[in-house]
Amino acid sequence: MKRLIQKAISELTLSKTPVDMKDVTPRRVVSFLFKKKAYERGSRMLHKTARYVVRKTLGINLFDSSGYKEWKRFNSPTASDLKEYKKLIPNFKYQPLISIVLPVYNSNLKFLEQCCDSVFNQIYENWELCISDDYSTIPGVIEYLKQIKASNSKVKLNFRSENGHISANTNDAIELASGEFVAFLDHDDLLAPEALYEIVKELNADQTHDLIYSDEDFVDARGNTGNPYFKPDWSPESFLARNYITHLSVFRKSILNELSGMRTGFEGSQDYDLLLRFTERTQNIKHIPKVLYHWRIHNDSSTDSDAAKPYAYEAGVKALTEALQRRGINGTVALQEGMPGYYEVHPELKENYKVSIIIPSKNEAEVLKKCIDSIIEKSTYKNYEIIVIDNDSTEESFHKLTDQYKSNLNDRFQAIRLSIEFNFSTLMNVGVKRSSGDFVLLLNNDMEVITPNWIQNMLEFAQLKDIGAVGAKLLYPNGTIQHSGTVIGLGGIAGHTFIGKEANDDGYFYAIKSINNYSAVTAACLMIKKEKFEQVNGFEEKLPVEFNDVDFCLRVLEAGYRNVYLPNVELYHYESLSRGNPHASEESHKKHLHAVKYFKEHWKKYIEHDPSYSPNLTLMSTHFDIRV
Repeated sequence: MKRLIQKAISELTLSKTPVDMKDVTPRRVVSFLFKKKAYERGSRMLHKTARYVVRKTLGINLFDSSGYKEWKRFNSPTASDLKEYKKLIPNFKYQPLISIVLPVYNSNLKFLEQCCDSVFNQIYENWELCISDDYSTIPGVIEYLKQIKASNSKVKLNFRSENGHISANTNDAIELASGEFVAFLDHDDLLAPEALYEIVKELNADQTHDLIYSDEDFVDARGNTGNPYFKPDWSPESFLARNYITHLSVFRKSILNELSGMRTGFEGSQDYDLLLRFTERTQNIKHIPKVLYHWRIHNDSSTDSDAAKPYAYEAGVKALTEALQRRGINGTVALQEGMPGYYEVHPELKENYKVSIIIPSKNEAEVLKKCIDSIIEKSTYKNYEIIVIDNDSTEESFHKLTDQYKSNLNDRFQAIRLSIEFNFSTLMNVGVKRSSGDFVLLLNNDMEVITPNWIQNMLEFAQLKDIGAVGAKLLYPNGTIQHSGTVIGLGGIAGHTFIGKEANDDGYFYAIKSINNYSAVTAACLMIKKEKFEQVNGFEEKLPVEFNDVDFCLRVLEAGYRNVYLPNVELYHYESLSRGNPHASEESHKKHLHAVKYFKEHWKKYIEHDPSYSPNLTLMSTHFDIRV
């Protein structure tokens, strides 16, 4: 029990290392609770600690059952809310016609009726329902469609004379559409009653949006909702790993027409293929972080079984392969094993680039030796140089070691002595200036390579023109996660994701195992093209210890590049073995407070909303828990 409480406190306080229970004195607990919003923080901590212990000891996942219910209680509109929303609609200056495209084939009649009712119950009323039936043979479906057509003038209906499958059927439904925007709806799914209202509300704020998508959850046969997917804002590399946009998605009709709608031959991933092509035409993409769509899960649905539609995933590989070709990227695409609907993209290296691996270090020869030996012995990519920035080391063993590497590696190794007070930013900036590589790979000295092709994997993305910083999955020596991306605002400033999870854990919707855009990645292992590093003027030297890598990544982001986390690059991180605790002295604590102040002044907008992280997820833990 003591160990469980210890781990819970570590998670809740966002500590990167287990809390020593000797340090958990009554005085410190009281101090912790009263530092920030005592009642709120304290009650949340006690609630989460209790829930964590129960979950671990009894094997009950209380989060899935209660967390979303609690979230809905505070975030889902009530009947009175919907009435108030409806009163606001006449004030919308822009009220476009939304064409809801609904392809139908041998539908479960009960689910189809509920699906159509969810359209009829929309509080925004300027819509049309465009239905195409793909030659259904189940009794009652045709009769029902004719019935709603006769009773509602907003329903448009097409009956195909032969079965043409989902792409052809969807295109026939699109042909019926006369609206400026098209929303896609599956025949057994449900729209939230405020769905179109929220879409049009967003369009009134900005009419340039060409694609709008929302969050979603799953609904079972009894109408129970759960397993919400709280999504990031538009994240192109995350989208190359899977179709995270899915539902609800609303498209500008004129661009759909240019693309000729869905393509046959991509059945099962026809929507993924369309979105890949659509997002090549526009970057005016808006995410609404609200659950506006309920995706039905039942015995015959693709969501109910990983093996329900294996052809869909093969079509996804085909869609991604062609997307790379259209974008002028040679590369390969493969399904990720055990992760249906998730893909691993490998752009082909354009050149045999030279990589400069820059390692700041002081004393602790054995620590540095483990790091460099792992690079030399395990790395399959060989065109690199190693630059050690010696921060005024005094131990003879350290200098003997660097002399040995100079002798063995010749011009592929250099040690640069810098006799200054520790300043990570300065050390890295000097290292980059002295480097001769096309790319720089910033690496802590307390790292050990696990993945042999780690350099190549990082280069594959770092070489792309729109990519800035590329980060890795870092593990503690016990095999649990130390870093798998960085979220701004986590813990108040910024924090690593999924700390303490097992290396092979899936994470939230496979976030640990899939390629993802993050606003920042740790510089403990970070690759970037040298000219991009120089473009943003390197690291901010006013931040000598903390948040300098996050600040750097955000400046890279502001320069128009995207940062990426790669799960297929793994290293052990022994974390600050040669530098010690950054808060051990009064002076270091002052530096910490300065760094916090600097970061809040410069990056307030990202602290308030990290575009790579949903506002519906908590900033109180690292595991993508629901914010309640």
